[in-house]
Amino acid sequence: MRTLIRNGRLVDPASGRDAPGDLLLAEGRIAALDGDAKGASADRVIDATGLVVAPGLIDLSARLREPGYEFKATLESEMDAAVAGGITSLACPPDTDPPLDEPGLVDMLRRRAKALARARVYPIGALTAKLEGERLTEMAQLAAAGCVAFSQANTPITNTQVLWRALQYAATFGYAVWLRAEDRWLAQGGVAHDGEVATRLGLAGIPVFAETVALATLLELVRSTGTRLHVCRLSSAAGVALMRAARREGLPISCDVGIHHVHLSDRDLGYFDAQCRLEPPLRSQRDREALAKALADGVIDCAVSDHTPVDDDHKQLPFGEAEPGATGLELLLPLALKWGAEQKLGLAQTLARVTSSPARILGVGAGRIAAQAPGDVIVFDPAADFRIVPEALRSQGKNSPFLGHELAGRVRATLVAGKVVFEQP
Repeated sequence: MRTLIRNGRLVDPASGRDAPGDLLLAEGRIAALDGDAKGASADRVIDATGLVVAPGLIDLSARLREPGYEFKATLESEMDAAVAGGITSLACPPDTDPPLDEPGLVDMLRRRAKALARARVYPIGALTAKLEGERLTEMAQLAAAGCVAFSQANTPITNTQVLWRALQYAATFGYAVWLRAEDRWLAQGGVAHDGEVATRLGLAGIPVFAETVALATLLELVRSTGTRLHVCRLSSAAGVALMRAARREGLPISCDVGIHHVHLSDRDLGYFDAQCRLEPPLRSQRDREALAKALADGVIDCAVSDHTPVDDDHKQLPFGEAEPGATGLELLLPLALKWGAEQKLGLAQTLARVTSSPARILGVGAGRIAAQAPGDVIVFDPAADFRIVPEALRSQGKNSPFLGHELAGRVRATLVAGKVVFEQP
């Protein structure tokens, strides 16, 4: 199947290119660009006049809810949502039921995802058995089954000796470890940022130092072990400062931020809006501004959807009892564009945070528009507005702090390995 995308605005974040051009996809890859593509024979032609042609988005945190939580969402519904949002590759955390701590579970997930023939799925294996933080998993077997990194999802390891041994083992075999920085005891019982809003609403707070204490520990262990560490979902200005210093030091680290956290703060909780119950919690306006700026200047490598579909029964509860999480697969692109416009960044710089940068962390060849790169491409209208309403979301999870908002950035076509997997007039 040969597909020609013509008359588009080709944007390649990896090289900084932003210019008109044509693109030919064949045999699952980008076969030719510009003059080499113009006039080429093709089985299908997509006219991208007035539209942007860019690499498919790469999301480093998307919960697909299988196995175990099919009442919240199914693999099919969330893969549909991913390609509708222009996401062509995604990494799924190991906090399924049972957790991804056995090769058979990983293999099953990969086979199911491959059969659906939509986005590429990269499983993240559990760092400890059942995510209990006591016994290390068989990382070598999980890696052989297809795990690209190892994580505890939102369940921190409280025993620092186990954490140390886990990082030592991972470093020995060159495995990447992805961890959220949160001290479980300092965060215990908290549901919101420990600040003025939580005090006024009478909500139990999670202090910023629950993040920085844990992050300082992780950085010290990286200094000792040399482990490749990816810090997931940074949430505070103080955390940004620690990461900035660690980068100057040259530690083998990277980090991401949830896309909701560069737009929202604890002020958006309003009167106990459970749609804003997230992990980590939305912090102060100062923290939000620091995160948005750090993502722009590269201290934070990339933005993720942190997609966590939640059923109505668990979301429509009092704030402190509601299950944390928000749907994000279909909102990652428009929210990234909104962030980029606010930071006055060019389109290539903006898209880099959801394409080429996460591709580097994931260790895949996608995320770029170049000859022989994977044929994972999206065509979108950056100016087309759409209203976020539950019935418009393909995800089974309709939980979002942005319900009722209008955002710009509508995907017209998504191609994975050169095949059209989503199309909208």
